[in-house]
Amino acid sequence: MTDEQNWQAPGSQGAAPGGESAPQQPPQPQYGQQPPYGQQPPYGQQQPYGQQPPYGQPGWQQPYAPGAAQPGWAPPPKPGLIPLRPLTLGPLLAAPFQALRRNPRITVGAALLLQGIPSIVASALIAAAVALLVGRAVSGSAADRPTLEAGLVGGTIVLGVLSLVISTVFSALLQGVIVGEVARETLGEKLTFRALWRLVRGRIGALIGWTMLFALAWIVALALVAAVIVALAMLGGQAGTIGAVLVGVVGGIGLIPLAIWINTKLAMVPSAIVLERLSLTAAVARSWRLTTGYFWRTFGIIALVGVIVYAITQTISIPFGIVGGLLGGVFAPTSASSPDAADSMSQLLVTQLGVNGLASIVTAIVGAIGSVIQTAAVSLLYIDLRMRKEGLDLQLVRFVEGRQTGQDLPDPYLPPVEQQQPPYQPPAGAGWPAG
Repeated sequence: MTDEQNWQAPGSQGAAPGGESAPQQPPQPQYGQQPPYGQQPPYGQQQPYGQQPPYGQPGWQQPYAPGAAQPGWAPPPKPGLIPLRPLTLGPLLAAPFQALRRNPRITVGAALLLQGIPSIVASALIAAAVALLVGRAVSGSAADRPTLEAGLVGGTIVLGVLSLVISTVFSALLQGVIVGEVARETLGEKLTFRALWRLVRGRIGALIGWTMLFALAWIVALALVAAVIVALAMLGGQAGTIGAVLVGVVGGIGLIPLAIWINTKLAMVPSAIVLERLSLTAAVARSWRLTTGYFWRTFGIIALVGVIVYAITQTISIPFGIVGGLLGGVFAPTSASSPDAADSMSQLLVTQLGVNGLASIVTAIVGAIGSVIQTAAVSLLYIDLRMRKEGLDLQLVRFVEGRQTGQDLPDPYLPPVEQQQPPYQPPAGAGWPAG
């Protein structure tokens, strides 16, 4: 039998050489058809062009619809203020201003209640006390004038310290409220002021202590430099004068980079105190570790936000000074040449003081709102650093998903050791049902 007679079509059933039947092969699909369910093409053969393996078989892929997201990738969730991923410059600059808009009753209200109004009241009381002391010193007799002038200096120092203490205490309160608000807004929660106060009230003492210690440390550093300058100047002679000038120049220039370095490295302390509930020493170490490797990025964003807030504040407050000068000229145009110069000068002084008082009120309100923006920016930087270095974004996503499914999960901002505590219970007024 020739080879042509023994030849059979592939897949056909026939006798094998020797009279034995050949193993049966499954029929091959025609072009454009799929094999039956669960059947794969024989080894060495490919799936027909334009077809894919049946569902559940190796090589199966979910069909891709044009315009849809890539299979296997989804954008990070954004339940609230920011997307839950490491942040770029745009969200870091925009989110502090969005925080004012998302919950203005808390942010703007806290700024006015905790910093604006106390600053205005303290400034008014201190100005009245200084005016009283100056009036007594001017109207006193020549014999009592040295005593009255010493009392004026001492009273001014005491009033300055009192103003610093009041400003420090209320700034610490505002920091705690804004840090808590930004952290909960990131998770999509919208707390009332009472609920937010319950969240941060246990950390207020540590915040006030840290703020006062930090301010006192810089006051002591400046006082030491000033004391060295005065001591060298009192020595007299050319050497003392040159030494005082050198210490003043070197000390002043040296304190600038030192202040930038220390303030940037310790910028995360309030956030660590409030959100991680750490002690002062632990919060300082925590801030130092978080900013390691990200110093220039942290400093650049804080400085940029500060420049923006300063520009906005000056844009609003400078016109009041210009208007005050113009109003003084309108109400007392001939104050210097008038026969009754005392009356004209009193009118000019009253007008100027009124405009300056209004400018101080507006500046205090705008400054309080600016403090909210700066505190919110630092809080977001703290969250961003923890996302980059510790994977906090995964903890936040897990918390948000668990909250949506009714699970009880610990507070995601607590350190890992503290997350073994009982599940986080939202304060009353959190804006979402408890799990």
